[in-house]
Amino acid sequence: MSDGFLYFLSGLFGWVYFICWSLSFYPQSILNYTRKSTSGSHVDFPFLNCLGFFAYLVSNMAFYYSPLIRAQYAARHKGLTPTVQFNDITFAANGLIMSFVVTSQYFFPRQWGFTPSLGNRPSRFILGIFLGCILGAGIIIFVVAGSPDRDSVTAIDSWVWLDSIYAVSYVKLIVTFIKYTPQVLFNYRNKSTVGWSIHQILLDFSGSFLSIAQQAVDSYIQHDWSGITGNPVKFSLGNISILYNAIFLVQHFILYRDAESKAEETDALLGPERDLEARTD
Repeated sequence: MSDGFLYFLSGLFGWVYFICWSLSFYPQSILNYTRKSTSGSHVDFPFLNCLGFFAYLVSNMAFYYSPLIRAQYAARHKGLTPTVQFNDITFAANGLIMSFVVTSQYFFPRQWGFTPSLGNRPSRFILGIFLGCILGAGIIIFVVAGSPDRDSVTAIDSWVWLDSIYAVSYVKLIVTFIKYTPQVLFNYRNKSTVGWSIHQILLDFSGSFLSIAQQAVDSYIQHDWSGITGNPVKFSLGNISILYNAIFLVQHFILYRDAESKAEETDALLGPERDLEARTD
């Protein structure tokens, strides 16, 4: 295949996955608004997404716009440039904005006109991960700031600013490893996926597959797979998302497909919440 076609294919994959992943942020907020409730889903997912997409936006912008970061990357990866593209930046920005919107539906249900529900506050475990990621990235940035070679484009074995960007990008990776787990367990305990939008999962699954495909094409064009090893976060994001999305698809279409009607399931989910509200009145 000619390089021209491969570049076209890479761009096509990039924009289609950008559209799929970008649209995947909307179904949950629309479902919550339609139901006037966040019952059946947990705030841990969008809450961690706020941190993850902030880190992803910062790292992508650094890889794409910073001459210093790009030069340090090239020094470590045989003169190649990062595989981050402009659609990665726009995707991250959209994800950050929509994560804030969805999280606000859990934190401020009355302002949205929602019925207060269980799962509207982050769990202690997720709060610990949130703060731990910030602390870890902060320590690496502090170490790099004290390195005499931080601005060098030749000292590839020393602490340089590229390492701080890697640290920030790994925050997104850690978040992606963990953020789906609370919802998987939430669905398991409820024996239902009602309140958790399957449309966002289908879009996320499609975007994840195409993201990996784009990175593979980019690496093939460069005739060097360091396009993947040099940007492990983007590659890992797609694979982790595919794994968790497969679990959600199994829960929705196989494990809990014979659950009671949506209205009955919703009542069952809201029952404990009503009891909780009654005890706190």
